[in-house]
Amino acid sequence: MTLSLLRRKCHPWAGGEGGAYARGKRGGRVVAGFLMGAEIGALGVAVGNPPRPYVAIMGGAKISDKIKLIENLLDKADKILIGGGMANTFLKAQGHNMGQSLVEEEALPEAKRLLEMAADRLILPVDLVTATEVTNEAPTDIEMVWALTPERKALDIGPATLERFNAELQGAQLVVWNGPMGVFEVPQFANGTNQLAQMLAGMVDHGAKVIIGGGDSAAAVRKAGLTNKMTHVSTGGGASLELLEGRELPGVVALDEK
Repeated sequence: MTLSLLRRKCHPWAGGEGGAYARGKRGGRVVAGFLMGAEIGALGVAVGNPPRPYVAIMGGAKISDKIKLIENLLDKADKILIGGGMANTFLKAQGHNMGQSLVEEEALPEAKRLLEMAADRLILPVDLVTATEVTNEAPTDIEMVWALTPERKALDIGPATLERFNAELQGAQLVVWNGPMGVFEVPQFANGTNQLAQMLAGMVDHGAKVIIGGGDSAAAVRKAGLTNKMTHVSTGGGASLELLEGRELPGVVALDEK
């Protein structure tokens, strides 16, 4: 069954009593409720036939958790904007000295391979907010990625990066965002994530579809008070990532077989 057909099956009016259903082998109902219908309807746009331009935004701490996701997005998205701790590994793969920043050394070969695959479609930070420790009282600085102080850690994207990301987002018809741009739990390093959320909310006001891919991204949007400004905020967590990776989900397969 195609995603478009599955979305029709999950439409609230398709099967009554809370969503679509099919008769199981023992006569019971296999039900797709309102939430599942909304999740598949929103995320299915990104994995099916997305409107273009389509821009994906990836953040969070580790590249190793999202290698397959980035690979799949390179086949689907026109641009991928990278922030958060995972950007450090890509930047080091480009030859930058990342000082005391979080870097996944074991993932550097994969980062280099993805950079080669992406050509100019993978957009990395050009400046970073740095500090010597992850506290709200730590003095911060804004440093260009090619001139980071060896004793400091990259903890958020800087203003020049936000400008660059804003330029790449102009005209996008679909944006999928998964992962914060920095250590957003600490207010000192939440500006990049908050500013990006504001940008995306403004895009929705101008007709773009913006899908937040669950987990920390959803928490960041909620913390910024912008949940209702987005087209869809996924509650699927890891399952939403698996769907975006192009993997089959057991619950969806069960519906599909009915």
